[in-house]
Amino acid sequence: MKILITGGCGFIGSAVVRQAVAAGHGVVNVDVMTYAANPDAVGAVSDSPLYAFEKVDIVDRAAVVAVFERHRPDAVIHLAAESHVDRSIEGPLDFVRTNVSGTAVLLEAARAHWSQLQGDGKAAFRFLHVSTDEVFGTLGDAGAFDETTPYAPNSPYSASKASSDMLVRAWGETYGLPVVITNCSNNYGPWQFPEKLIPVVVSSAVEGRPIPVYGQGANVRDWLYVEDHAAALLLALREGRLGETYCIGGDGETSNLALVRRLCEAMDRLRPEGAPHDRLITFVTDRPGHDFRYAIDHAKITRELGWRPSVTLDQGLEATVAWYLSDEGQALRAGRFTGQRLGVIAGA
Repeated sequence: MKILITGGCGFIGSAVVRQAVAAGHGVVNVDVMTYAANPDAVGAVSDSPLYAFEKVDIVDRAAVVAVFERHRPDAVIHLAAESHVDRSIEGPLDFVRTNVSGTAVLLEAARAHWSQLQGDGKAAFRFLHVSTDEVFGTLGDAGAFDETTPYAPNSPYSASKASSDMLVRAWGETYGLPVVITNCSNNYGPWQFPEKLIPVVVSSAVEGRPIPVYGQGANVRDWLYVEDHAAALLLALREGRLGETYCIGGDGETSNLALVRRLCEAMDRLRPEGAPHDRLITFVTDRPGHDFRYAIDHAKITRELGWRPSVTLDQGLEATVAWYLSDEGQALRAGRFTGQRLGVIAGA
């Protein structure tokens, strides 16, 4: 199978690219190479004859159509997106441009390509759209999101992803494009851009800077190891039912403060210099519109496709901290993110 993967130099995308090539699939990596893209994340497979790279902005319709014509993929995994909530608060229109308009352009190019296929090739074609649990809004102290949860996005980022989900659904219902949608919980692991919570904690601890925790750290997230997520996406692409949505969670629900403390404990073990690192925890002004709690019920994908997370949160955090302390992790941190606070509304 030849898979066109958008955003393949991003955090989740690069994990999917690595696993897809390792499984013997051809991969066409389409990435515009924004600030968060990293070619080193696919370095292990970049010399493979199964791998091709196209530097293309998914909003550029002519360029996207040309990629489909050159490579004639058997499937699409759509991961390209602006993804950082704090950045969406500061610059929402960038998120609308890429996540909404870019998805529409990609859908139209995929539809044109699919409509020209014949026989088994047309029957086997799939368009997998990768989304987030943030489209569902916020939970109270109990319950979990599943595939029947109504959408109620609360940030510009989640609203743009909800919009893209609806576009994918519409292309499936209106045009018959063979689509599958997934909604995942918070991903973590090696190669994540340093602006996100876990690498921010590690880099702050390494450098002896305050570790910022929004509000009182009571907000709760479900954490999913990125390699488990990549495996789930490839499985959903191959075996997911057309027109269906699958929620993918990591069985790693914890509060932000508890997560930061676990990371500090891992830092104390793996890098004792500066321990105890939890002395650096500093509470800062909360994010505007900060959703209280996310949790995912992954029963459907477990029941239908046999997927379940294989990495526990403690295992994943230990491996992630060790990676960020490695030469590769230190190189990723160096010069790419200064630790500045994003998403603060002046005067709010």
